[in-house]
Amino acid sequence: MAYNDRSNKIVKYLKENHKATVEELAAYFYVSEATIRRDLTELNKLGQVKRTHGGAVFTDDTDEISIFVRKTKNAKEKEQTAFIALKHLTALDFHTVFFDNSSTSLALAERMDLAHKTVVTNGLQIAMSVFKQDSVNPIIPGGELLYNTSAVLGSLTTSMINSFNFDLSITSCSAIDAGGTYELSLESMQIKKTAFARSKKRVLLADSTKLSTNAAFKSAELKDYDLIITDASDEDLKKLCLGGELPANIFNK
Repeated sequence: MAYNDRSNKIVKYLKENHKATVEELAAYFYVSEATIRRDLTELNKLGQVKRTHGGAVFTDDTDEISIFVRKTKNAKEKEQTAFIALKHLTALDFHTVFFDNSSTSLALAERMDLAHKTVVTNGLQIAMSVFKQDSVNPIIPGGELLYNTSAVLGSLTTSMINSFNFDLSITSCSAIDAGGTYELSLESMQIKKTAFARSKKRVLLADSTKLSTNAAFKSAELKDYDLIITDASDEDLKKLCLGGELPANIFNK
């Protein structure tokens, strides 16, 4: 059985059984325990399972999926959203900006001229990307470093973000509807709410795939964003019961 086929079946097995030992999986798939250990190590890196002593457990917290996976998933929509955002952000005057650790924010940060700006982010990939630009001052707040997301999260991160004043915050979301924006995890919600409260201007990046998903933790009302940037069509936005006319703060062109 090829690795990709077996890895998909391992995830399915763990999803149905919640957890399994290396010995159990090796017997089930008729491969060596060493092979299963290698498979679980790779799946753990991708955030699809969580390694435990002697085995693995299934994790349905999709907020923990590797940013490398999130960057390639729905890449066209994210790049289009970033392209639209660039057109609307060029005229903004700011010196200090917060980026969340989302893959959509990464797509924008990679394309945005941030020379002579202070960039605060809890995303390591974003920090490394902007560090390559000349005359940028990148700052990563302290906190718990999560390998899968390449991000720092937790109460210490939130506390440090609360000590800044941002001219601009650029964040994405896990889901969006007429009621507002939502996150999959409490920690992500707290970080975004904190940065939101400390920012003079707030920009939301929401690619069209976020319109068809759900998440538990509400982070903000739509009206509280200065700009909402999306690649979603007018028709798709109206399906969200946003009304016959698009709100003035939403831009999809």
